[in-house]
Amino acid sequence: MKKNFCIPGGDLRQLQVARKLTEQGYGVSLFGFSDYASDFHNVRLCDTLQEAFADADYVILPLPCSTDGVHLNAPYRKNPVSLKELYSYITPQMTVFAGKFSSPALSERGVTIKDYFLREELQVLNAIPTAEGALQVAMQECPFTLHSSRCLIVGYGRIGKVLARMLNNLDANVCVAARKRADLAWIRAAGCLPISIREIGERIAGFDIVFNTVPAMVIGKEEFKKARKDTLFIDLASKPGGIDFEEAKICGINAIWLLSLPGKVAPLTAGEIIAETILNIIENQAAGTAEESERTNP
Repeated sequence: MKKNFCIPGGDLRQLQVARKLTEQGYGVSLFGFSDYASDFHNVRLCDTLQEAFADADYVILPLPCSTDGVHLNAPYRKNPVSLKELYSYITPQMTVFAGKFSSPALSERGVTIKDYFLREELQVLNAIPTAEGALQVAMQECPFTLHSSRCLIVGYGRIGKVLARMLNNLDANVCVAARKRADLAWIRAAGCLPISIREIGERIAGFDIVFNTVPAMVIGKEEFKKARKDTLFIDLASKPGGIDFEEAKICGINAIWLLSLPGKVAPLTAGEIIAETILNIIENQAAGTAEESERTNP
């Protein structure tokens, strides 16, 4: 027998999650979307938390769960809802799915929390809208085509790999900086020019656009001193980021920090990815197995 989900708050990603779950035969109660005009299909739209949590087996919290640490992130509801009130409806019999989330208050009560953001499949698939969003901003900001432009990608993780492939497909001249020799070999095999991160300062004047994906300071005062004033810098790394924005401002260089791109540029796709990941977690639970990310992350 299919179980029931409660989805309190969130944005268009949560709406898409609700739709995907109903397509799989799950019951879904939605709270916090009273100000959103849409056809909710088979989703049950609730006016109160009590109604939404009435028969819930699973709870899906928004990403982020809160923007101020006090209230639920519910942009489509005028009246704020406190996290304290929200948590009062969550019982140890429910499994909570959330991204980049922890709650000592819930954990102390024995509530199971599954962080879907730790899953590798979500991280990999999220790299696609992140890379597309970065290209969109680059096209808007640059007075030239990406075709034949000279681009540097700092870091060759999930986002770096996807971004390099997309830029290659646009016939840009792609250089990728990495630390590991194995990554430098893979970069070369992918048809890009590999350089060591230590070489960025020496080579930076030769690039039109620099995309950073490393969440540690790699581009600062010394690099900006050598960079051209018309080079565009785009940081795709999560906090604390990898670009010194204060120094960029002092040097008169255009530097942009793009955070949480999947939810901004492709919320429907991002919602589908979240729903797919949550269903994978449930499937793993039923089979008594766990992904490597679940075994190695708290």
